[in-house]
Amino acid sequence: MKHSHTLPIIGITMGDPVGIGPEILVKALNDPKIYALCKPLILGDSNIIKQALKFLNGNPEINIIHDPKQGKYLFNTLDIIDISNINMDGSDLSGPTIETGIAMQDYIIKGIDLALANRISGIATCPITKTALKLAGSQFHGHTELLAHQTMTEDYAMMLAGEKLKVVLVTIHIPLSQVSGHLTIKGIIEKIRLTHTSLKERFNITHPRIAVAGLNPHAGEASMFGHEEEDIIAPAVRLAKDQGLEVLGPLPPDTVFYQAVKGRYDAVVCMYHDQGLIPFKLIHFKDGVNTTIGLPIIRTSVDHGTAYDIAWKGIADASSLTEAIKMAAFQANNKMFQNN
Repeated sequence: MKHSHTLPIIGITMGDPVGIGPEILVKALNDPKIYALCKPLILGDSNIIKQALKFLNGNPEINIIHDPKQGKYLFNTLDIIDISNINMDGSDLSGPTIETGIAMQDYIIKGIDLALANRISGIATCPITKTALKLAGSQFHGHTELLAHQTMTEDYAMMLAGEKLKVVLVTIHIPLSQVSGHLTIKGIIEKIRLTHTSLKERFNITHPRIAVAGLNPHAGEASMFGHEEEDIIAPAVRLAKDQGLEVLGPLPPDTVFYQAVKGRYDAVVCMYHDQGLIPFKLIHFKDGVNTTIGLPIIRTSVDHGTAYDIAWKGIADASSLTEAIKMAAFQANNKMFQNN
């Protein structure tokens, strides 16, 4: 076990106060193993966290601080930087409001600012929704866009990561009918490059092996089932190889994920959202982690939404947040090792 002073501080944003974020947060930090890996710091609202504690058997101490250096970072103590002061009882936690939407965005911005200033080593984020952001008057559709804007990052990608499978998405939240029109050689090369760099720097994989999935059945079958492979994806793969990257594709989507799970590839670059998310969630539904690659800061997140239908009922599963915190700590430790 590392000495506590060498452990990275991981800021955990509380997410939407009326979602399952507060509940899974206190549940995740009710595990002493977390404190052996990092110094967890809640960025949220102590009033809401106190209400979420009813879902625990224990009664941890609430330590409200103003600076990460003031944290105790001891098991059974929740170190919190209060960013909002929402005065709600349990009966009020029925749906997002303007106040909760503003609050959840403020938690994220605070985490980004602390990470950019190197006052924390990374952030793990609890779930938010576009609905709440819209109520708050935000110009952003979700975490990723807000993170990119605040860090002034142009090239970034969503990676879903688990022990058996890692997938990176070329396109994300667009209609399936628009995917082909959004694919470019430049865009695919960029996602391959981001994947390669992330696997080396954040996951400590010395020689990353990357598979690129085709778009069409059988990866186009010599253009019989589509031309995107021959016109866009294959040229991108060839150019990536010319840059010295170990990449193979375009590969048939119906077999590439099986090969990746068996260990042949370290990650699969996917052309659209469900192409990567369906196999990933089949394998890592409870423990999958969303990490944004390409950012100057470490950011991981749960791989699920706010789940308003089960929020504040004591039945939410904290597994994904637990894994997100662990992965943020893992990436932070790799980053510190490479910088030393």
